[in-house]
Amino acid sequence: MSNCKTTFGSNVKIARRKWGQLPSLAIKNLHELTARYGFSVVSGELLLISGNWYVTHSGLVRLAARKHCAGISVAPAKSLCDAASGRWAFKATVYKSRTCRGFVGYGDANPSNVSFLVQGAEMRVAETRAVNRALRKAYGIGICSVEEIGSLDRQSGSPPDQKKLPKNANGNGHGPRTVRDRLCQIIRQQRLDPSLVKAYATDFCAVKSLRDATREQVESFVKHLADWVEKDRDAVLCQLNSYMRTEGGAA
Repeated sequence: MSNCKTTFGSNVKIARRKWGQLPSLAIKNLHELTARYGFSVVSGELLLISGNWYVTHSGLVRLAARKHCAGISVAPAKSLCDAASGRWAFKATVYKSRTCRGFVGYGDANPSNVSFLVQGAEMRVAETRAVNRALRKAYGIGICSVEEIGSLDRQSGSPPDQKKLPKNANGNGHGPRTVRDRLCQIIRQQRLDPSLVKAYATDFCAVKSLRDATREQVESFVKHLADWVEKDRDAVLCQLNSYMRTEGGAA
């Protein structure tokens, strides 16, 4: 009980430092997640997005380790896979003990339901989603993992309310922890077309495919885009639209 109180106190402190003042409901839910699963904010196991707590992939895997999970098997659902079009589906089975019959979860990914930054890695995304879903089922976690949020936002066709996005997410060290997170956030906040941003990024980095760009090049592009869109969003839209005309002319 004492350890739970210490972890919860640490979670609240770190969460407030990262996202500002927390609503009472968020604190209540955080207490339940801490007491029941032992999730840690400082370890990156939980994220607060639009007022809701989301468990990261690492959080789910660490939970399985804490619960002494007997094993996880993953295999492609071959009848649903099409490597040529980048469509993949996986089946994951989590065994909580050696006598457990297994908890099954399926994950799929294709270029239309993943961030453009991970296009080309759909197989890995599908595998991760399958494992996440199987782990949530095995341990009774009814909230989706953060790795799936990008696909949900994309399918909805409407970006999240900017007022509900995590606070302090402005690149000062308390917001998104990866270049991909930062770029996806800019696209959502500014309501930019992901495919046009990808075309612009490829041109900016002077590569044939964005996958060929170095991390430093992508970081430079993200910083450039963030600064420019804050100063003159209309100019950014004009720049992006030029790539749409180019694609149309090529067609």
